[in-house]
Amino acid sequence: MDWENIEEGAIIEHDLKKSPRTGDWRYMKPQVDKKTCLGCGNCFDVCPEAAIDYDSERKADIDYDVCKGCGVCATVCPKKAITMMKNT
Repeated sequence: MDWENIEEGAIIEHDLKKSPRTGDWRYMKPQVDKKTCLGCGNCFDVCPEAAIDYDSERKADIDYDVCKGCGVCATVCPKKAITMMKNT
């Protein structure tokens, strides 16, 4: 199916996790303080790479294979549970 034949209003699913891994070149990376994380979902909602999920305790969990280190997650965290660290 090509884009010209898609019904108007159709939903096209795209799984960003299937995209090429991009995390190996970032300069900064987010670190989550699991004790401080509320599990509010703000970081999950704003991550442009869908690199944030939740662990079994509903705490933010970063997929460093796809994280580009943009820092948006750290900016929106109300408890500052996510801090940006130099990627080593």
